[in-house]
Amino acid sequence: MTSLHRLTKIALAVSATVSFASIAQAETVKIAIAGPMTGAVTQYGDMVKAGALTAIEQINAAGGSNKFEAVIMDDACEPKQAVAVANKIVSQNIKYVIGHVCSGSTIPASDIYENEGVVMITPSATAPQLTETKPHKYIFRTIGRDDQQGPAAAKYVIEKLKPKKAAVLHDKQSYGQGVASSVKKSLEAAKIPVVLFEGINAGDSDYSAVITKLKSQGVDFVYFGGYHPEMGLLMRQAREQGIKAVFMGPEGVGNKDITAIAGPASEGMLVTLPADFAADPANAALVKAFSDKKRDANGPFQLSSYSAVKIIADAMTGAKSTDPTKVAAYIHSHPFKTPIGNVEYDAKGDLKSFKFVVYTWHKDATKSEAK
Repeated sequence: MTSLHRLTKIALAVSATVSFASIAQAETVKIAIAGPMTGAVTQYGDMVKAGALTAIEQINAAGGSNKFEAVIMDDACEPKQAVAVANKIVSQNIKYVIGHVCSGSTIPASDIYENEGVVMITPSATAPQLTETKPHKYIFRTIGRDDQQGPAAAKYVIEKLKPKKAAVLHDKQSYGQGVASSVKKSLEAAKIPVVLFEGINAGDSDYSAVITKLKSQGVDFVYFGGYHPEMGLLMRQAREQGIKAVFMGPEGVGNKDITAIAGPASEGMLVTLPADFAADPANAALVKAFSDKKRDANGPFQLSSYSAVKIIADAMTGAKSTDPTKVAAYIHSHPFKTPIGNVEYDAKGDLKSFKFVVYTWHKDATKSEAK
């Protein structure tokens, strides 16, 4: 064999080894998308699913050392079911989760993920307890907290509405009661009388008892902490009883289906939402990618869930690893460029900054920034 032939064979062998190594490095990483795929707030699960799936598809199409596979998990926004889902995710050796969606489900599930070393990024759970009650290494959000959302809502009410008598209602759940309490605290600090602070039962169809109290107290402003099914009924039944007070709620009521429930009574509702990232010209191509898949990018959680997937993928690239411990450490210590802006995390896994915007809802299910 000539020297040239030997060199050629060695070169081919090296090339084959390199090609095999490249194939071996192309690891399939499963990402669970956990949230309400059934139940009263399925719409929010659909938003998160739309964002996460679009991100996974785009990342896979772009190529890279990792391929991502979505695994859809339904917790119906029920805490007990969320725990069962979390245990199922762990048992299937899935190390990354986008979700959960509702704070009441996210909090108990997050304990399991933290104990098992599973990275979770929720695009929607805003309750401070998620990151406040104990230290975490693996738990993150791509949305702000209720102690940011509540004061943002109250600031608008104090400066623009200046009500004489306020009522603050909630659905007795972690998210709803938490944000309602934050609003109440801010209003009282501004010397606005909160004449009624009361919980209602989620899922009820008749809120006449609390509406009678609103009427007897003569309130001109009502804040409700909770989700759109209850808010829609409250507004419709209040208007039927002649109550003209301004209603306001958090991002959990900012859903087009609230108009289907409340009808014309939804006109003028105020709602705090993340900024309208879908309207950002920098996201125009991304919005088109959603549309091409017959998905809607407009909503509070689509681009925050897209960003959650992107952060995980970028952290894997940066850490040169799919090991969740290394990826979590990278997320804590590096900034990320995402469709919701530049993202940086504090030691708790909360965003260092996040802005909630007050919008006016209209009876045709559109919204405009409140003036």
